[in-house]
Amino acid sequence: MELLETQDPEKKRLIETSDRHRQEMERDLRDLSDRTESVLKNALVIGGALALTYLLVTQLSSTKKRKSKKADVDELETEANETPSMLTQVGDKVLNVATIFLLDLAKEKLSEYLQNRKTKHEDS
Repeated sequence: MELLETQDPEKKRLIETSDRHRQEMERDLRDLSDRTESVLKNALVIGGALALTYLLVTQLSSTKKRKSKKADVDELETEANETPSMLTQVGDKVLNVATIFLLDLAKEKLSEYLQNRKTKHEDS
């Protein structure tokens, strides 16, 4: 049967065209898959950096729950009279530096993603 298909020039042309289209579709699918993978990796890095920043901020800035209003008043008076300890100051500085670092990392990844997207859009 293949012998008959190759003898008919019209069928042979159609088969070749079909093969060429199939190869082009496979290449386009691979390109789309690669771009999607890149976008997802960037989104995960950015999301992870933001989530880590959020967790650090909430953990380092959280305070104990107050049990009573009288205890609240006493603690507020005590805190107002005390100066921040050295450990608190160091913790605040570490928190600020970590936040800045993670936000900078997220900004770079987002900028890189947008630049790649712009370049690919211009190429299309």
